Amino acid sequence: MTDTSEDAVVPERTLTPLSEPAGGVPDVIDTPHALAEAAARFAAASGPVAADAERASGFRYGQATYLAQFKREGAGIALIDTAALPDLRAFGEAMGDAEWVFHAASQDLPGMRDLGLAPASIFDTELAARLLGWPKVGLAAVVEQELGLVLAKEHSAQDWSTRPLPHAWLAYAALDVEVLLELRESIGAHLDAAGKAEWARQEFEAVRLTPPAEPRVDPWRRTAGTHLLRDSRALAIVKSLWEARDAEAQSRDVSPGRVLRDAAITAAAQAKPASLDALLAIPEWQSRGTKKRAAFWYPAIASALALPEDQLPPRRGPVGDGPPQPRMWKDKRPEAAERLDAARAGMNLLVQTLSIPAENLLQPDAMRRACWEYAGGGEPWVRQFLAGRGARQWQIDLCAPIMAAAFDAPPQEPQITE
Repeated sequence: MTDTSEDAVVPERTLTPLSEPAGGVPDVIDTPHALAEAAARFAAASGPVAADAERASGFRYGQATYLAQFKREGAGIALIDTAALPDLRAFGEAMGDAEWVFHAASQDLPGMRDLGLAPASIFDTELAARLLGWPKVGLAAVVEQELGLVLAKEHSAQDWSTRPLPHAWLAYAALDVEVLLELRESIGAHLDAAGKAEWARQEFEAVRLTPPAEPRVDPWRRTAGTHLLRDSRALAIVKSLWEARDAEAQSRDVSPGRVLRDAAITAAAQAKPASLDALLAIPEWQSRGTKKRAAFWYPAIASALALPEDQLPPRRGPVGDGPPQPRMWKDKRPEAAERLDAARAGMNLLVQTLSIPAENLLQPDAMRRACWEYAGGGEPWVRQFLAGRGARQWQIDLCAPIMAAAFDAPPQEPQITE
């Protein structure tokens, strides 16, 4: 007899640790001949292709891919040394129009494109988990929840430009694609059951077609601690040191933070040292490595100190084309503030009903801009506006009626109680 009482004990799920792929860890592909053989295997196989990439963020300059991993049923796993083989166009063409399965595709696709890889369609298991409203969407958490398998993640932050790559790292990399195809089937079934499969398809296609990011304006302003600086001369020192550091990091192919720490840059900007000795007296410049190269960096500081006033950077960075911060709306445009409050209330209800994060339902910037710019036109205007901001059709269909109703709702009369 089954115990259906509230006090019934539910047995814990048995989890199976995975230390290596079922077929073992394959040799790294690092020659044109081995790559051609792998391409032939993948071309002869069928079904979707699991894909992943490893970078050396925090170690090397930029976001280059140093190892690319693939799996296809009937072809096994391929681990490709992309430092030795930076052109994988022929390998990608071998897959034809097969669907590629990623976890967090937006992180891997830019590097894949640099390798000449352009999948015809994708499935993103992380993005799918977000659309399903799951609280944890990391690969290890999703694999554990769906497949009862435990993936070790201790090598996620390694320097993947290391050669040769240790066996334990290669096992970790291979496991990232080992169960991805099975995971795709499981999550795909959840999307179908939730009525969200078409939403996911549109989201995946939007990620696949996202163009490369535009270069940042004044990237030096992102130096940690810059927001604490109050004068233009200090900002000039940050800019000069940041540019010198970036050039040095690029020439050495080293992460900028390993060339000179942000804390050292902003400390120099605050102190405005008039000499090398004064620079060396700053606590953040007294560590062995920083102190050793202080004479190399000081000319950048001196050049900033010598700039004429009219050449100093402005205290505030470039102003975007968007509306001001919402906290300022009540003074600048009170009717927009009312629209924003009403739209947020309706959207929050939709978020709860659909079990989906608000940022996946609609980009917050698009909603704020619509609230700020609305001047009438009802739902047709909202639909056209959201489409122009890159919203997908499923997002427009769900959000436009709610936003339009909020925009055109009559103001609420204050309730007076006796």
